[in-house]
Amino acid sequence: MNPRSRRSLGLALTLALACVGGNAVIAGEAATPGVIEAALASTQRPDADRAQDEPRKAAEFLEFLGVGPGQTVLDAFAAGGYYTELLARIVGDSGRVIAYNNPPYANFAAKGIAARYADGRLPNVEQLTVAVDQLELAPASLDAAIFVMSYHDLYWRPTDGSWPPTDPRQLLGALYGALKPGGVIVVQDHVAAPGGDPSEVVDKLHRIDPATVRRDFEATGFEFAGESSMLAHPDDDHTLQVFDPSVRGHTDQFVFRFRKPRQ
Repeated sequence: MNPRSRRSLGLALTLALACVGGNAVIAGEAATPGVIEAALASTQRPDADRAQDEPRKAAEFLEFLGVGPGQTVLDAFAAGGYYTELLARIVGDSGRVIAYNNPPYANFAAKGIAARYADGRLPNVEQLTVAVDQLELAPASLDAAIFVMSYHDLYWRPTDGSWPPTDPRQLLGALYGALKPGGVIVVQDHVAAPGGDPSEVVDKLHRIDPATVRRDFEATGFEFAGESSMLAHPDDDHTLQVFDPSVRGHTDQFVFRFRKPRQ
C-alpha cells in the first residue's frame, strides 16, 4: 500500500470511529493517527514548519491532544500559528480553529501571522485578537484548547509595560465555560524548579513550576487527565533562563492534559 493510500485509509478509519453509533468523538479520546500523518505530510505547509516537527514531537503532541475532523479547537496565544495550521488540517473543512492572541502576542508575531494567512490560506481558522479580560467565547463551543510554551506568560509582569497584567484564572474561567463537557486543554511549557513566586520565576527564567499550572486548572474545576514525558530533558538545569545557549531548544518541558468534567 502506498503512503497516500495509507493516509486515506487512516482518515477513513478515523471518520468511521468518530461516527460510531452516531456519537461525536470526545477530544482526548479521538483516534487520529491517520489524520495527523496527513496533516504533517501536507505539501502546502511551510518548510520552516516541517523543520520543527521532530524537535517539537508534533505527532506525539497531537495524538496526546486527541482531536479529529469536525471539531473546534482554540490555540491560546497562537503567535505565528505553527500548531494552528496543523490543527486546521486535522479538523478539516467541517471543523474550526480559533487562533487566539492578545495584542502583545499579535504584535510580536505580526510577520509570521501575515505570512500564515496570506492569500486566504487556512480558511477554517478564525483569528481572534483581544485582551484576556475581554475574551468572550460562546458557551460549550470548544472541543479542545492548547497552550504551547505560553501559559507561563499569564504570570509575566515586565517592568517596561510591554505585557499587561493578566489573570490566569480569568482566562481559564473563560475557557472552562467555552469547553463542551469532556473537552480538554493540553499545556506544554518549560519546567521551573518547585516553589517561588510564579511572576518572579517567569520574569527571570520564562519557566513555570508544573505544580502552579495544575493548581490553577484544578481550582477552576478542571480534572487532571494525564501527562506525557515526550519533551522531558532531565539534564536541563531548571534554574537557567530558557534562552541560555546551553539549554535553548532542549529545555525540560512538561505536557499536561486537563478535562472539563462530563457531568
